[in-house]
Amino acid sequence: MDYARIVPTIRQLALDAGAAIMQVYDGADFEVRSKADASPVTEADERADRIISRGLAAAFPEIPVVTEEQAESHGVQAPVFFLVDPLDGTKEFVQRRGDFTVNIALIEDGVPTRGVVYAPAKDRLFYTDAAGRSQEEAAPFGATPGALTPLRVGRPDPAALVVVASKSHRDKATDDYIARYSVGDFRSAGSSLKFCLVAAGEADLYPRLGRTMEWDTAAGQAVLLGAGGKVVRFDDHAPLAYGKAGFENPFFIACAPGIELIAG
Repeated sequence: MDYARIVPTIRQLALDAGAAIMQVYDGADFEVRSKADASPVTEADERADRIISRGLAAAFPEIPVVTEEQAESHGVQAPVFFLVDPLDGTKEFVQRRGDFTVNIALIEDGVPTRGVVYAPAKDRLFYTDAAGRSQEEAAPFGATPGALTPLRVGRPDPAALVVVASKSHRDKATDDYIARYSVGDFRSAGSSLKFCLVAAGEADLYPRLGRTMEWDTAAGQAVLLGAGGKVVRFDDHAPLAYGKAGFENPFFIACAPGIELIAG
């Protein structure tokens, strides 16, 4: 696998998609429509999807692309494929809260091995390098990468864990589960930024007891894995795998090592 070519390509496509998203975000009011599953979609989702899907097809025609916004891609079954959420956190986007991201991941045999998470409204860019190590690049973002900070998960204090959870999808089940740990601080974030906060050592634990799709989590999981973290199923604590039928995830827990996970 030519990671030395894949990484800069997905980085640039994420930046290009982010620029298109921000044109809509910073403009006049935009139309919000509902998809078949009742989730929202905007012109920004569609612009970003075109940029990424066309860019990946041109650069790597041999690698299939599965993207949230193209239902016809959801039948792809392959050991290696790209998994894309062109605008993760559409609800945050619609409410102009800034916690939305562009997600692009490479899946190999069920594992997200490379990925990029770009939050254009927050000027935060996280991605794995060619060797699979995660880093955050400092803004401004150009054709050549700027200053890079290696990412490494923190050393959790079991008596004072830092927990991160969703801004838009908090529920009682999640709160009840979190209450079973000794929590010293709590962070709230949207979209795949939650994975990145754990990867950067800004949080220790991110449990998700709710519906997600693989394109919601793959890029963030790649960044967390590259920083020494892990993502496991909620039920049996086995690694969260990709390429499942329907691309729907079970409940999961993302965390830094060293936490004794409590069974659900």
